[in-house]
Amino acid sequence: NRELIDLYLRYCEVIFNRYKGKVKYWVTFNEINMSIKAGPKTMGVIDEGQENYEEMLFQALHHQFVASAKAVQLGHSINPDFKIGCMIAFGKQYPYTCNPDDVLLAQQKEEFSNFLCGDVQVRGAYSGFAKRFFKENNIEIKMEEGDLEILKNGTVDFYTFSYYMTNCVSTNPDVETTGGNLSMGLKNPYLEASDWGWQIDPVGLRTTLNEIYNRYQIPMMVVENGLGAVDTVEEDGSINDDYRINYLRKHIEQIKIAIEYDGVDVWGYTPWG
Repeated sequence: NRELIDLYLRYCEVIFNRYKGKVKYWVTFNEINMSIKAGPKTMGVIDEGQENYEEMLFQALHHQFVASAKAVQLGHSINPDFKIGCMIAFGKQYPYTCNPDDVLLAQQKEEFSNFLCGDVQVRGAYSGFAKRFFKENNIEIKMEEGDLEILKNGTVDFYTFSYYMTNCVSTNPDVETTGGNLSMGLKNPYLEASDWGWQIDPVGLRTTLNEIYNRYQIPMMVVENGLGAVDTVEEDGSINDDYRINYLRKHIEQIKIAIEYDGVDVWGYTPWG
C-alpha cells in the first residue's frame, strides 16, 4: 500500500533524529531484492494465488524505491554528514559452459536478481533491462507524478551487499543441481560446498566487488558474509569450527586483494554469525 511510504518516513524521522549524533551510516532496506529473488510466497508479501501477483510484487517494490529515495533526502536534511546506502542480496551467476546461450542466461539472471534494484537506488532510474522485463511480462507499474524525479534525487551514498556463495546457470536441463536455503543452482565442479549445499567461493567475492564497483563507482560495504554448518558442540560447550574460521579468512583475504590490487573502494566488512 502506497500509504506505507509516509508511515515509513515517520519512522525514519524518529530514528534519524534520535541517533543523529551517534549513527553515521544507514541502510534504507535490507536485501531489498529478496522480495523478487525468493518469490512472493516465500517472503510472505503477496499470496501467490492472487491475480497479477507478479505485477503487485513489483508495484510494492516501486513503493520501497520511492520510500528509500525519500528517506535518503530526509536523512541528509536532518544531518548532512549522514551516509545512507542500499543493501542487496548478491548472488554471482556463472555460465556453466562457454556456450553463448549459457553466458547470456547468466547475464540476464544477474540483471534481474542482482542489478535491477541497485540500478534504481544507485543510478536513480529503472534500467533498460527492467523496462523490457516489465513490457515482456505485461507488468504495469503505477507511478504518481514526481516519482521518477524522487528516484533521481534520492540516490544512495554507498552500496552494501550480502555475499555467501555463487551459482552456475545453464540452458541444459540435465546438469546436476545443488540446494540451499532459498537458493537452487547448478553444481560447480571447481568449488567445495557447505553443509547446506551453498558453494564456497572466496574468489567470487573479489569478482563481485569488481563488478559492482565498475558499474556504480561508489563506496561499498560487505555487510553479510558467513558459513552455515552442522556444528558439533563439545562436552565443554565449545565448537571447533576451523572450517568457519577458514571461510571468513579466505573471504577477507580476497577483499584485501580487491582493495589493494584492483582499486575498489570498500569501507567495511561485517560477518553474519
